[in-house]
Amino acid sequence: MTNPPADPGEVRDLFDAVDYLADEGTSTALFLALELQLPLLLEGEPGVGKTAAAQALATVLGAPLIRLQCYEGLTAQEALYDWNYQRQLLSIRLTESQHQTLSDADLFREEFLTERPILACVRYDGPTPPVLLIDEIDRADDEFEALLLEFLGERSVTVPELGTFTAKHPPIVVLTSNRSRDLHDALRRRCLYHWISYPDSARAADILRRRVPAASGALIESATTFVGRVRELDLDKAPGLAETIDWLSALAALRVSELARGAVVATLSALAKTPDDCELILDSCDTLIGG
Repeated sequence: MTNPPADPGEVRDLFDAVDYLADEGTSTALFLALELQLPLLLEGEPGVGKTAAAQALATVLGAPLIRLQCYEGLTAQEALYDWNYQRQLLSIRLTESQHQTLSDADLFREEFLTERPILACVRYDGPTPPVLLIDEIDRADDEFEALLLEFLGERSVTVPELGTFTAKHPPIVVLTSNRSRDLHDALRRRCLYHWISYPDSARAADILRRRVPAASGALIESATTFVGRVRELDLDKAPGLAETIDWLSALAALRVSELARGAVVATLSALAKTPDDCELILDSCDTLIGG
């Protein structure tokens, strides 16, 4: 990072240059994460731009992005580090062929260590600290959070056989959560926190103009209004910004110039993701379009 942003306004301008329209709260949270060198926990409904914020941050800083996608059953061997058992076994066989013996210490040397995303960030030696995206931390098991506490608090990882590795230049850490479960207080205390809401209609329209330039201004306005009304329905999964972009792209691909029931029916698979949601939107379609 050659010249870190001087204030939240510069963060907003830098993000604007890569077509991520950050609001004041998000740009301030990102600035403070950089300035204070603290992990940032971003929460919000699916599709509001949490992952994209971390990706945009890496882009504007010219930093490598290292992503750890969380899921149920994620282990330390997949997230922190592992041992290269094949190389260890090969070393054992080679030593035996020479009628020698190996001690445990010989088998657990750095040459046999396999870096996973978190240890790779700690040991990264490039000119610009990486951005580590720990995506959808709420999908991982409760126990996995405990594995992160040392890293989040001290930017270090302890390998019992080798000792503790501490980052020379702390990586920039962004965690995202859809709040599918509550996160432990110990993890939250180690992070700055920001909730990303759905964008208001004006900012949503600005985002859509950039992401779907083929869509007409009138279609963007009507689609933005339609999605806002859809979110007021009792849906299984309210459409986020990502679904809105996909839906508008589908409408533009079909050369729709004016939103009507037939266009909604033809493209609904891009907006609604469950049969019940499709049925509910179609039942309310005329009201949603007409207001």
